[in-house]
Amino acid sequence: MRNWMLGGPSRLSLRCLMSLLLVLLPGTRVWAADVAGAGASGSAKALVQRMLAVEDAEALRKGRYAYLSQERSERTGGRLWTERVVETSVGKLRRLIAEDGQALAGERAKAEAARLAGIAADPEGFRRRSEVLKNDETHAKEMLSLLPKAFLLEGMRREGDFVRIDFRPDPGYAPRSLEERVLHGMVGTMLVDVKSERLRSVEGRLPADVSIGFGLVATIKAGSNFATTRTPVAGNEWKTAVLDTDITGRAIFFKAIGKKEHAEHSEFVQVPMEITVAQAVALLQR
Repeated sequence: MRNWMLGGPSRLSLRCLMSLLLVLLPGTRVWAADVAGAGASGSAKALVQRMLAVEDAEALRKGRYAYLSQERSERTGGRLWTERVVETSVGKLRRLIAEDGQALAGERAKAEAARLAGIAADPEGFRRRSEVLKNDETHAKEMLSLLPKAFLLEGMRREGDFVRIDFRPDPGYAPRSLEERVLHGMVGTMLVDVKSERLRSVEGRLPADVSIGFGLVATIKAGSNFATTRTPVAGNEWKTAVLDTDITGRAIFFKAIGKKEHAEHSEFVQVPMEITVAQAVALLQR
């Protein structure tokens, strides 16, 4: 996710929280006993704990993909960017191909080609620039352990081919960091596809403001929300197909903060696990 920080003596990276949405439970398994016992809080907690165990196993088999991305966000300046994306071991490479439905041409197309050529010539520099995002993803995975510890998981019920589980803050849990403070304030729901044993969607929102340092450091506003939907792709994996975030607030020194993004990913194609940065650039330039 994008670089979005709250400054001050204690810095809160909502990029970590947004990364959580992208990596949340890439593989899940629904057990017959859990579905039969829908509505039991303990059963829902047990299911989520098994989800976390399966996520660890699925991460070891995770492949790499090329796909089409359409995004409107702060990164794109509010414009609709259409990009080709290739995943590599050191990060995602992107090639901008259209803006607001108009294909890139002229000097902008040349500048984009030159930018990619620079990445191919300096893959180590690209790796260093991507490392922060990779660290955020690792941090987000660690925060997944909060689900059964910091939230009440309840209302598990069958909805056609899916099982839905609601989550809300456990008042008995004391957050240990600023990131946990924000995450712990959310309520939401997750939807699991029973047949494929994968997470279909997850969404959450803040029903009340979350203030840090009595509001002097930061306040994340009530109504801030996220939603993400996943889709099955070749290789027996599920990938994020739609992501929406709308996070607003105010940080130290009266700095307004905002995180608004809508992204859609499609046309997933597997690429070799060992694909290099140079090879990914060549693929994007075809």
